[in-house]
Amino acid sequence: MSVNEKIVADLVNNGIEFVTTVPCKQLAGVIDEIDRCDAIYHIPANKEDEGMGLCAGASMGGKRSAIIMQNTAIGVTINTLVTLIQYYHIPLPMLISYRGELGEPVACQVEMAVHTKALLAQLNIPTYHFHAAADVNELDTILKHCFMSKKPVAILTDASFWKGA
Repeated sequence: MSVNEKIVADLVNNGIEFVTTVPCKQLAGVIDEIDRCDAIYHIPANKEDEGMGLCAGASMGGKRSAIIMQNTAIGVTINTLVTLIQYYHIPLPMLISYRGELGEPVACQVEMAVHTKALLAQLNIPTYHFHAAADVNELDTILKHCFMSKKPVAILTDASFWKGA
């Protein structure tokens, strides 16, 4: 099973029925896999905070949801994370491409990488960092913890993770 297939299988096995995504080259394979999955209703979003609003609505309607996005939008999502997701105890797995790390070919991505983990820590959001393809084996447990604790979690996936995938 490919890493993309494993990610989608773990989403489905944890009862996630709704996923919103914001395009990212690193995440293209997993987004394509979600599109092929009949068990997941997928709505692409224009912006990450908009996607979080869609996930909150799905959650309040009784559906487990997740968002797939880039770390470069963490700054834009802070208000939505705090005043909607955290305030209403919405469990939200966030699969995040961690752009700007070593090996990043796009220079402007580097600045947000410097701040991503600190911002997530400031918001008390549990954060996991996938470096190697084998790290995907932790996803099922992370998802279970997210829904049990009713908190958002961030799963950062860097360029070395996707190269190994």
